[in-house]
Amino acid sequence: MTVFKYLLVFLFFCSSFVFAKTINIACSANVSYAMPTLQKEFNKIYPNIKTRIILGSSGKLTAQISNGAPYDIFLSANMKYPDILYKNKIAIIKPIVYAKGTLAILSPNQRSFKHGIKLLQSKLVKRIALANPKTAPYGEATFEALKNVNVLDDIKDKIIYGESISQTVTYTMMVADVGIVAKSSLYSPKLVNIHENVHWVEVDQTLYSPIKQGMVILKNAKDNKEVKAFYDFVLSKKGKNILKEFGYQIP
Repeated sequence: MTVFKYLLVFLFFCSSFVFAKTINIACSANVSYAMPTLQKEFNKIYPNIKTRIILGSSGKLTAQISNGAPYDIFLSANMKYPDILYKNKIAIIKPIVYAKGTLAILSPNQRSFKHGIKLLQSKLVKRIALANPKTAPYGEATFEALKNVNVLDDIKDKIIYGESISQTVTYTMMVADVGIVAKSSLYSPKLVNIHENVHWVEVDQTLYSPIKQGMVILKNAKDNKEVKAFYDFVLSKKGKNILKEFGYQIP
């Protein structure tokens, strides 16, 4: 290879690093189903910004961020964890609600849902998948609903815990009879054959506090224009419409 060709290769790699920016997005598991579409549409506007997604329960992601994980922006399943990060000056902007989530009862098989959440008390339901309320905000909302209809004591021996909503969905479909999951998870391409009122139904929203999902930019991304661009995109009309398509309510 000539010196000139070496120079061209060197300049190519240099330009790739200069023009291709990567932002690290810590994302609660329930948003994982909408995230590929958000990324795709974002990259139509900003083709030179790469997005790297780190998925997990909101509680565990918060612990990682608090311990110095190099994430730029955090999409949580509630406002509590972003508020903690902001209070501790790890988030550089005040948390904002970007979406509101809802709960759904999911069954891998066709089932009658006429009794709503009290279905879980049925003797035909042997195993129930629920998100861990200690790490997953959707799990916290689930337990609030269960307590409000006084079924928790009756089902405690049936419960299989998922550390996040995505894990809870997997447990529901693989080893449980029913589970309580995020409605957004039901829009996954993997659940294309799962239908409302046949395999799932929404949990009565009066049984639990609104699931307000918060977003913050973290101190690692101070003055980072690429991160701010993604933040603004999620809050844009396009971003909100995508979230609506995945079952979220928009504030």
